[in-house]
Amino acid sequence: MKKMQAANYNEFGGPEVVKISEIEIPELKEGEVLVKIKAAGVNPVDAVIREGHYKDMMPHNFPVVPGWDMAGVVEERGHAARRFDVGEEVYAYARRPEVKWGTFAEYIVIPESYLAARPKNISWEEAAGIPLAGLTAYQSVYVAGNIKEGQKLLILGASGGVGSFAIQLAKLRGAEIIGVASEENHEYMRSLGAKHTIDYRKKDIGTAAKEIAPDGVDLIFDCASGESLKQSIKALKSSGKIVSLLNQGDDIDKNIDFQFVFVEPNSRQLDHYRELVEDGKVTVEVNKFYSLKEAPEALKQIQTSHTTGKIVIAP
Repeated sequence: MKKMQAANYNEFGGPEVVKISEIEIPELKEGEVLVKIKAAGVNPVDAVIREGHYKDMMPHNFPVVPGWDMAGVVEERGHAARRFDVGEEVYAYARRPEVKWGTFAEYIVIPESYLAARPKNISWEEAAGIPLAGLTAYQSVYVAGNIKEGQKLLILGASGGVGSFAIQLAKLRGAEIIGVASEENHEYMRSLGAKHTIDYRKKDIGTAAKEIAPDGVDLIFDCASGESLKQSIKALKSSGKIVSLLNQGDDIDKNIDFQFVFVEPNSRQLDHYRELVEDGKVTVEVNKFYSLKEAPEALKQIQTSHTTGKIVIAP
């Protein structure tokens, strides 16, 4: 069996449970490809899963290799996997039904259906920063939120990985965007397309949003939850909708149109992203790089919730 270096853990816990060791590369099955990983995106959910918070929602099989984002090169193809040639450059959101084989590794074996050709005009690290955060924003703002031209969108946690994509996607649809984040990120949000900004530390979000949009906002996209979401609800139009990544709606008024989004792999949406990135309509902000050996440190950083843009591991 071929082997690879990978970050992995055998029990749930803090960053200290993650070790870097040599493990066997799984065998290629029908419809699967072996991809040499050039870069892997790091996301808050990686730390959430490592702590065991989703263990009842998703089956796990230890040792777990963390990470769901990647960009890399096709190295081998299993039976009937012929969409991509060996040597082609691809990217993917690699979440499988079982939590086991992630992207913080030198290689990944993955169904070919998950893969899309990567944007060619950006770095490996930038490409690896797109799939999870990019698809989350796409499925929240375009699919669940169905944002339209002229509508007002309030984004909570708008300067993070998902929020950064959401601002850009909503701008492409012609929406008016109010971004919520700490003041040091306001210029960054405006550079992506936010027309208005709110500092959650200085103002009640709902009151500030009502000053900007007296008739209320059409959509609240919640990437922060907690107190931020509670404050913002009063700014929602009666016909408006809330889409959340963190709150499953248990404590939300049942009369409010509410949807929880847990992102799903979608190679067609990644194809659309490639077009948007290659046309210069969407950019990816990567602000921190880690080596594979530094994976525990990367997972510690993502938990601070003070990451602007994306952080990436390069094996």
